Amino acid sequence: MSTTMTVRIEPDVRERLDALADATQRSRSFLAAEAIREYVETNEWQLREIQNGVSEAEAGDFASDEDVRTLARKWGVNEGA
Repeated sequence: MSTTMTVRIEPDVRERLDALADATQRSRSFLAAEAIREYVETNEWQLREIQNGVSEAEAGDFASDEDVRTLARKWGVNEGA
């Protein structure tokens, strides 16, 4: 099931979308819907990860100073830099 939505885009973006649609033998509508779907999925994931990180921070779930030093030594990072 799908629904219709109208969006305004710049003329040059429409031209590029038309060229991409021709090259991929897909409709402009298909490509726009796919781009929106991927954008929404990526941003939902990013927000989830941020929220998880905030929850961990609020719970005090941090790496210890020693854990950070050990990791820095492992990767050859100068602690004071």
